[in-house]
Amino acid sequence: MTPETLAPWRKSERARLIALREAIDSATLKSWRRSIDAHLERGFPGLAAARLAFCWPIRSEYDARHLARRLRESGAVTALPVVVAPKAPLVFREWHPGVELAAGPLGIPYPVGSREIEPRAVLLPMNGWDAQGYRLGYGGGFFDRTLAALQGKPLVIGVAYEQARVPTIHPQSWDIPVDYVVTERGVYRRDAGELAYLGAPEPQSTLASPVCYADERMVRGD
Repeated sequence: MTPETLAPWRKSERARLIALREAIDSATLKSWRRSIDAHLERGFPGLAAARLAFCWPIRSEYDARHLARRLRESGAVTALPVVVAPKAPLVFREWHPGVELAAGPLGIPYPVGSREIEPRAVLLPMNGWDAQGYRLGYGGGFFDRTLAALQGKPLVIGVAYEQARVPTIHPQSWDIPVDYVVTERGVYRRDAGELAYLGAPEPQSTLASPVCYADERMVRGD
């Protein structure tokens, strides 16, 4: 796909996938959200001790606020992204109930006046995702620039629904793949440039989970 055809293709595919997601009924969204919450808690127990960035949900995206609340109760520090300038990397500011919010681009809330933190793990919503772990976002390129600019690369966990999977997003040199994808089905890990399905972590089986080694990266800050 040429640069001339890539942008309109991504725009059209983004609109199609968002419309598909917004057509999901609320009961199904709630069920899928609970499944994703469970996969994240069981497969990535280190999130409970991490500096975790997540995104305020819009347009029927996975809602990480429920999981973030439980993780904070276990000791996690949670943060939201903040746009500081066009075409500039995002910063992350601590957020929990009580921290003032203001409306940013696309009407997405961001924290006002709280401390800036460098996350060790990021829950990154995806409008679309492909077999290589590349993400179709909203087209601004903010997260790719941010991940490229961070001194210590965090563990990046893409969160989406199975129906958002596409054969390819036609990745370009600036696109950065995620380390894992978590959907209502279970957990995928990026190995040798491709996503491998690891399954759905079972309750109380995290010590044997193949994704648990990622906890060391979150805690040590490697």
